[in-house]
Amino acid sequence: MTDAPITTQSDLEQTWRAMMEPLGFTRTSLWVVFLHPDGRPHKTLIEVPAPSRMVAPDPSAPELQDLLEEWTTDQVPGGRVAFLRTRPGRGGLDRTDRLWAAALYTAARLAGVPCEVVHAANDERLLPVPLDELDALSA
Repeated sequence: MTDAPITTQSDLEQTWRAMMEPLGFTRTSLWVVFLHPDGRPHKTLIEVPAPSRMVAPDPSAPELQDLLEEWTTDQVPGGRVAFLRTRPGRGGLDRTDRLWAAALYTAARLAGVPCEVVHAANDERLLPVPLDELDALSA
């Protein structure tokens, strides 16, 4: 994990790339990193394996809420969270990637934790999933 501050979405994407390339995943996982108020990433990268058939996590799940609240209270006070969902497969973002991103943005909001742009990666691409791109889910 780099000590360089992450201050932009581009910085975050480059950080995820540095940690995940070469791309290629055998299972679906959620990766979580907490950023200090000055943008420095905490030294701990958290991987949460997820069932491949899980459409999206429950944003109000106590485990997810506890993780967000405990880390930003105890380990990284005043910090923010960055999420990356990885999965096997090819192509661009699919509906499940977008559902995961929507759930993660909601979880952070419910926990009162600022959230960076959620990213998703598969075997050939690593892409941002901006919040404004998720409007199509309700259509």
